[in-house]
Amino acid sequence: MLEINALQTYYGNIQALKDVNIHISEGEIVTLIGANGAGKTTTLMSICGIVPPAFGTITFQGRKINNLNPEQIVALGISQAPEGRHIFPYLTVRENLDMGAFLRRDSRAVNQDMEMIFELFPILAERRMQEGATLSGGEQQMLAISRALMSRPRLLLLDEPSLGLAPMMIKKIFSVLNKINREQHTTVFLVEQNANLALKLAHRGYVMENGVIIMEDKAENLLAGELVKKAYLGM
Repeated sequence: MLEINALQTYYGNIQALKDVNIHISEGEIVTLIGANGAGKTTTLMSICGIVPPAFGTITFQGRKINNLNPEQIVALGISQAPEGRHIFPYLTVRENLDMGAFLRRDSRAVNQDMEMIFELFPILAERRMQEGATLSGGEQQMLAISRALMSRPRLLLLDEPSLGLAPMMIKKIFSVLNKINREQHTTVFLVEQNANLALKLAHRGYVMENGVIIMEDKAENLLAGELVKKAYLGM
């Protein structure tokens, strides 16, 4: 579904990604783990067209997308829930979800998807007329993921969904991610500092250090590997 080849991305003169190669097959949950500042968020921003790569290619379902703008990339079926949530604080929950479906014209299906969201996250149904700024951190994360789902993405990009959340809220969100992958066949690319959590959810994983992919394997193999245990699991 997604093929990244020899990707190089810069911020000015600083090279953030160095010949990154990643592939994601349809229906997978793939995670990218690494320390803070490793280049994980930049990888997602490059896929979305927000920080266009200088060299290399990004191909989505056979089409090169690294020359497209973010709106065109969303229209093709890629949506992101960014780090820090970035919901619209002065719009209601329902209005935030409507913004996620901005490019869609199938109003009946949009309403059906919104009801599906409210089934996945009942607290959002209760808060549907509240402004985003009045929600807790966990509720805002649910809303950010839900807004991304409202575009009906083929590929869902998630950037640090567990950041700053209580363990019970993290468990709820990751349970929903597993459900939408299994039941709706949504492909997920997950960036996460919590390596233990991410590798238990994912099918495969990549490890990034200083903008370089240093390891790739099945999630269970990475979880059992000595390097990941020592560097990311504190064992």
